[in-house]
Amino acid sequence: MKNYQLSIKSCPFYKDSGVEGLGEVPENWAIRKAKTVCSHVKDGTHGSFSRVDIGYPLLSVRNIVNSKFVFLDDDSLISEEDYRSISKSLKIRSGDLQLAIVGATMGKVALVPENMTDFVTQRSLATLRPIIKILTSKFFLYFASCSYFQDTLWSNTSYSAQPGIYLNSLSNIDILVPALPEQKAIAQYLDTKTAQIDRKIDLLTQKAKSYADLKRSLINETVTRGRDRSVPMKDSGIEWLGEVPKHWETKRVNDIASQQKRKNVGLVEKNLLSLSYGKIKRRDIDTSFGLLPESFETYQIVEAGNIILRLTDLQNDQRSLRVGLAKERGIITSAYLCLKFVGDVYPVFAYYLLFVYDISKVFYWFGGGLRQSMKFDDIKVFPFIFPPLSEQKAIADYLDTKTAQIDQIIQTINTQIETLKSKRSKNCEKP
Repeated sequence: MKNYQLSIKSCPFYKDSGVEGLGEVPENWAIRKAKTVCSHVKDGTHGSFSRVDIGYPLLSVRNIVNSKFVFLDDDSLISEEDYRSISKSLKIRSGDLQLAIVGATMGKVALVPENMTDFVTQRSLATLRPIIKILTSKFFLYFASCSYFQDTLWSNTSYSAQPGIYLNSLSNIDILVPALPEQKAIAQYLDTKTAQIDRKIDLLTQKAKSYADLKRSLINETVTRGRDRSVPMKDSGIEWLGEVPKHWETKRVNDIASQQKRKNVGLVEKNLLSLSYGKIKRRDIDTSFGLLPESFETYQIVEAGNIILRLTDLQNDQRSLRVGLAKERGIITSAYLCLKFVGDVYPVFAYYLLFVYDISKVFYWFGGGLRQSMKFDDIKVFPFIFPPLSEQKAIADYLDTKTAQIDQIIQTINTQIETLKSKRSKNCEKP
């Protein structure tokens, strides 16, 4: 919020705020503790509630998207009986600032919109109710989004089982308080600028999604139809594949692949790999980030050309990509299935075919057990359709080239999005 354009003029005089992280601020701006400019600084209600046909929405961190409340079809509702039992808890209202104060989403903020009444929140959200004669809600929203406020939150975090911030620390955060007319002018300016940026981000996000959809469609069409669309076709007999070239063969996984299970005994391999968003990537084996085993001897060794499948917890996550192609030797969790293809099978083609199975959600149809997980015995009878080896290589090479081009376009778009997000964030910095 420095060097305002349009109707916002820069302040000619600044003073040292005396607050670490704020630096110099306009001379006529006050600096006050949150508890003196808010009538409430409280966390949400306690307890858990069941969904019912009638009731009151229970807001949580997931409802906050891009500093706005977004309501999902499966949002929890509180029964009238439950609502009465928590009547002493703070009910949020229009103009209240909702701030995530627990977990990895700490710092997400949003204002309760004007058309919302009689809502309650989970404990992971704090409610800060600005005193309207001192602090406007919109200005407070932008101030709570700035790096000073966010950094202060994290510097006051308690690292217990669930990282979070104490309400006492939140109450004592220093807040910049311009005169009310200036607060409104700043908020209006930022509304305009951020709306312009958000529109550009939305358009670029849609564009990136279109290219991602194009990539999936290209892989699906090419790996099941081949590159020569003039060849005779036949019914594959496989529901999720449909028609395939007539000269392609049907094989079972058990005929062309085996499960590779090689424990990392003696820590002979230390190149740590992970499967993320359908890509197998290197990880730092010395990092403390994420869930890691007591010993990497329990991990399995994989080789270039192996295909890794994450077939656990199928009931909890039906969005992730679960198939990856190893391009180097390393170790990966033994919870994943490692396939080694043999004979007249080109591993890269096999990966693309399994990718089609993945995006077609085939694995979810066959998952079973309490955790809906699958093992090699569950997929060994899966039917695969394969062209001759030379055609497999040609298809795989073609897809490697085309998907790399699309990935580069998507990466360029995502870079533009991140640049705009950074610009948006800088617009919300302190004056």
